[in-house]
Amino acid sequence: MTGRALRLLYLADIRFPIERANGIQTIETCHALARGGLDVRLVVRTDTHEPPRDPLDYYGVAPLDQFVITQVPLSGGGAARRMGYLRSAVRYALSRGVDAVFTRDLLLASLLLGVPRRLRPPVIYESHGLSDQVAAQLDTLLTGARAASLTKQRRLARREARVWRRADGYVAITSRLRDALAGRFGPRPDADATVVVAHDGVRAADIAASQARPRAGRCVAAYAGHLYPWKGVDVFIQALARAPEVDGLVVGGHPAEPDLGRLEQAARDRGLADRVRFTGLVAPRAVASHLAGADVLVLPNVATTLSSDYSSPLKLFEYLAARRAIVASDLPAFREVVGHEREALLVAPGDAEALATALRRLSAEPDFASALAARAAARAAAFSWDVRAATIGGLVARLATTGGAPVPTV
Repeated sequence: MTGRALRLLYLADIRFPIERANGIQTIETCHALARGGLDVRLVVRTDTHEPPRDPLDYYGVAPLDQFVITQVPLSGGGAARRMGYLRSAVRYALSRGVDAVFTRDLLLASLLLGVPRRLRPPVIYESHGLSDQVAAQLDTLLTGARAASLTKQRRLARREARVWRRADGYVAITSRLRDALAGRFGPRPDADATVVVAHDGVRAADIAASQARPRAGRCVAAYAGHLYPWKGVDVFIQALARAPEVDGLVVGGHPAEPDLGRLEQAARDRGLADRVRFTGLVAPRAVASHLAGADVLVLPNVATTLSSDYSSPLKLFEYLAARRAIVASDLPAFREVVGHEREALLVAPGDAEALATALRRLSAEPDFASALAARAAARAAAFSWDVRAATIGGLVARLATTGGAPVPTV
């Protein structure tokens, strides 16, 4: 491997580009790893949009010689496309010249780890939650979704345990998740060398470009992201009804999903039609310009296992970089990033009155809001995509050097 960059294969069974946070996280991670010196190939599905969109343009990232996107054409129903992608992904993973494979796909990781080690490169799995617990809560997380059966939950738990034990490298999205995995499935003897925590991030350029917003007129509080019930935007709407001095802005909402219409109706029902603006779906590169028009940024997630322990939401890091006062639910995963009255005001999750009280305080105390915003921007530097890539890139280098064998620790 001396004399050439390490080659990382990133496997993501998603249509690409995709209007969800996992698409942003995927391309930003890959792009940062390539900037950091790896040769990165991202293998995804083709775009289903007509006309197809260019992923680099959609996400607003520059082309790099070290970063290649391969879109796998698939046909047939959902199961056929899934199987087609898995076949292609395994073929790419077992081809010559790959130094490590990275994926968030639990089934794909399990399949690759079933191949004898001498026949495959090291496999790194990134976990975003205990899969059986997330599957059990789907009916509370997503509108219209159904919780997985007990049979499926048990199958996912067995698969997760197998990947935890066998993966050459493991990335947890929060420290809470890393500890939960070790507590449930047992510690890995090589954890110090092969298990890392890598939060999501934000572009360093966005941190540098952010500017303070002098208060002009009424206070505007904004939320950006998906509108699923567990995101807590319903609570935000209720809080705005209790804080008449604050206007609201909701950035996001997929037109093919019912949540945007549901929340718009909730705002009308509370007499907020003239105080809350809904943008609908916007391109990822346009989110920052919408947030620039707000004074306060809100992260009102309700208390689910996913939110409390495993979530590393992109919007939290985007909020930090935006140099705005932040109000967030007081959840353990968020406290890994921000402190109460230091970079944000933390309020009881699901408590509309507590959220309203925080909004009223920030509206009435602009100097305090500005101080929060300044500390938030300073904190953002610790969570750039480059910082995340350095953590993951170090893991890739260790595994490629040792061939995936456990690294002795001192």
